Amino acid sequence: MARNKFDVDEELIEEFNFGQVKRLFAYIKPYKKQLILTVLVMLVASVTAFTGPYLIKIALDEAIPERNGRQLIILTLLYIGTVVINACGLRYRLKSTAEMGQTIILNLRRDLFAHLQRLPFAFYDSRPHGKILVRVVNYINSLSDLLSNGIVNVITDLFTLFVIAFFMLILNVRLALICLAGLPVLATALFLLKNIQRKLWQQVSRKQSNMNAYVHESICGMKVTQSFARERMNLDIFANVNQSYRQAWLKAIISLILVYPIVENLSTLVISAVYLAGVAWLNRGMPGISVGVLIAFLSYISSFWQPIFNLANFYTSLVNATAYIERIFELMDEKPLVADLPGARPLPPIKGQVEFIDVSFAYEEGHEVLHKVSFKVNPGETIALVGPTGAGKTTIVNLISRFYDVTGGRVLIDGVDVRDVTLQSLRRQMGVMLQDTFIFSGTIMDNIRYSRLDASDEEVMAAAKAVRAHDFIVKLEEGYYTEVNERGSRLSVGERQLISFARALLADPRILILDEATSSIDTETELLVQEGLAKLLANRTSFIIAHRLSTVKNADRILYIDHGGIIEEGTHEELMKKKGAYYRLYMSQYEFLKAI
Repeated sequence: MARNKFDVDEELIEEFNFGQVKRLFAYIKPYKKQLILTVLVMLVASVTAFTGPYLIKIALDEAIPERNGRQLIILTLLYIGTVVINACGLRYRLKSTAEMGQTIILNLRRDLFAHLQRLPFAFYDSRPHGKILVRVVNYINSLSDLLSNGIVNVITDLFTLFVIAFFMLILNVRLALICLAGLPVLATALFLLKNIQRKLWQQVSRKQSNMNAYVHESICGMKVTQSFARERMNLDIFANVNQSYRQAWLKAIISLILVYPIVENLSTLVISAVYLAGVAWLNRGMPGISVGVLIAFLSYISSFWQPIFNLANFYTSLVNATAYIERIFELMDEKPLVADLPGARPLPPIKGQVEFIDVSFAYEEGHEVLHKVSFKVNPGETIALVGPTGAGKTTIVNLISRFYDVTGGRVLIDGVDVRDVTLQSLRRQMGVMLQDTFIFSGTIMDNIRYSRLDASDEEVMAAAKAVRAHDFIVKLEEGYYTEVNERGSRLSVGERQLISFARALLADPRILILDEATSSIDTETELLVQEGLAKLLANRTSFIIAHRLSTVKNADRILYIDHGGIIEEGTHEELMKKKGAYYRLYMSQYEFLKAI
C-alpha cells in the first residue's frame, strides 16, 4: 500500500492469486442451503419456461393443422402456467439473492473493520487514511452485485444453456451443432481479453484510492486550507487527481464494452447461419425439418444467447472485481505487529509496579530509539519523562501499553512480562491521554463514558469535576448531553483535552499515562487541573511526559531521556543541584518565559 502520499500509485499486483477468489467464496459457504434452494427454484422455473417454445411447436405442427381445439386450449393453459411459474421463480430469486448478497457484504466489511482494530499505530502512521477507507467502503461495495446476483445467475444461466441445448438437440441435431459452433470462438475471445481487463481495472482501483486519499486529507485539513487561502491550489490538485481517475475509468470501460459487440456479432452470425441452413433444408424437404421445428428452434436460439451474454458479463465482472478483491485481502493480510502470543493469559488486577530490563527498541532495523534502558517504578509513584523531541519518551510509554513490542530486553508489570498476557487485560488497567485528543460525535456524556460504558452519570460527573471540566460543561446549552461533532470542532482545544482527561480518569486505571496532556491548556486552567490530579494520582502509578517543566516539578522522580537512554534521574531539586542536562533545559525555559 502506498505510504503517506495521495499521488503515489499503489504497486501493481502482477500475478493474480485465484486463492483470493476462493477466500471470497468462503463467505458464501454459511449460506449454502439458501443458495441451493434458490438455484433449485430457478432451475424449475427455467425448465418450465423453456417448454414454452416446444408447446408452440406442437400447436403449429399438430393442433392447428388437425383443427384440434381441445388440444390447443390445453397447450395454451400449459403455456400460461409456464409464464406464471417463471415469474414467481424470478421474484423469489431477486429477494433471496439480494438478502444473501448483502449479508455476505456485511460479514466481509465487519471482518475487515475488526481486523483494522487489531493493526498497530505504525500501520496508520504510514498510510493515508483515505486509502484505507476506500477498501472498507468503495471496494467492498463494488463486489455487491457480484455476490448478490452473480453466483445464482451463473449457475442458473449454465443450467439454462444445458436445457436449451437439450431441447435444440431434440428438435434437430444439425441445427443445434451450427448454434454450438460459436461457443469456442467466444471463449477464446474472452480469454484473450482477461489480462488486459484486469490490469486496466487495477489502474482504476489505484486512481480511485488516490482520489479518496486526497479528499479525506483535504476535508481533515480544511481549516488550514482556508487559513492560508489554498482553495484554488487544492482545486487544481483535485482536478488532476480526478482527471486521472476519469481517464483510467474510460480506458477500462472500453475493454468492458468490447464484450457486448463480440457476443452480439457472434450471435447474429450464428442465427443467420441457422436461418440459411434451416430454410434451405426445409425447401429440400429434408427429414426432421418442418415449419414448427424451425420456428421453435429460432425461439430457442434467441433465448440461447441471452444466458451466454450473461455468463460473459459475469466473467468480465469477476475479472474486473479481482482488482478490488486483491486490495481487500491485501489489507486483510496485514499482520498485526502486536498480538496475543500463544498461551497468553489474562493479567490479574495489578498494583502498578513497572520495570524495564535492558530494553531496546527500533522502529526501523538499524536505527535504535532506545538502547538497553533499565529502571524500576514502584506502585503509586509518579514518574516524569523529559528531554528533547524524538528522544524516546513517548516510545517508553508505548512499550508499557504494548502498542509496540520491544526489540530487546523485557518490560514487566508486577513482575509479569507484558508479552505474556492478553492485550485487552493489559490495556484495560491503563489510562492513556495523548496530546492529540479525539472527540467522537455524540454527547459529552458519551465521550467521557467511552472508557467505561457501565459508568453511571454520577461517576462521569465526578471524573469531570476532578479535572475541572464540570464548570464549562454545565454552561453549555444541554450540559453533559450537549451534542458535539466529530473531533469536537465546537469545543476549544483546552476543553477537548479536559474531556479526554475525564475519559482517561473514569477508567480508574492502575497505571496512568499523560503524554503532553496539558500542553494546550492555559496556565490558569492547568492550575485547576493540577489540583484535581493531586488527588487522583495518589496510589496510582503515573507517567507524565511534558515539555513544559513546570508541570513535572512535583513528580516523585524525573527521568531525562536522550541519546537512547536515561541521562539523568532524580527529583526536581536533586537534578537542579546537579546542574546538568535537566538544569540547562529548565533554565532555558525559565529565561524564555521571563523574557516574554
